[in-house]
Amino acid sequence: MAISFDNALGVHPYALQVRAARAEIIANNFANADTPGFKARDIDFKQALKQAVDNTPRGNQLPLNVTNEQHIQTAPTEYSGPEVLYRTPIQPAIDGNTVDTQQEHSLFARNAMDFQAGFEFLNGSFKSLKTAIKGN
Repeated sequence: MAISFDNALGVHPYALQVRAARAEIIANNFANADTPGFKARDIDFKQALKQAVDNTPRGNQLPLNVTNEQHIQTAPTEYSGPEVLYRTPIQPAIDGNTVDTQQEHSLFARNAMDFQAGFEFLNGSFKSLKTAIKGN
């Protein structure tokens, strides 16, 4: 009997991918905190996770048989990353920069904490799978 990692791990691997992408976006905001006119960006985690799960091919899904080029393509496409949105500023700077470093620190810390929790959960899942396979 084959092990399906999609069934065993669920949405958690995709959540880590989205959290890693969000960390990069927040780090980019930090890097541009003093750049005139820079607009702070972020992602909607819920929407990005849904997009990642919906657009990632699953092993148990069969592709739709398309016999005409005008048929609707329903097969999942490859995940290209979350949609990056501009954050609504609390108080933009005079030079047009919308990065609030205190808010960025808070968001980065929360994202890092959520990433670590997801990573620990996946680590535990792999340990459980290993125990199930070995029987120890």
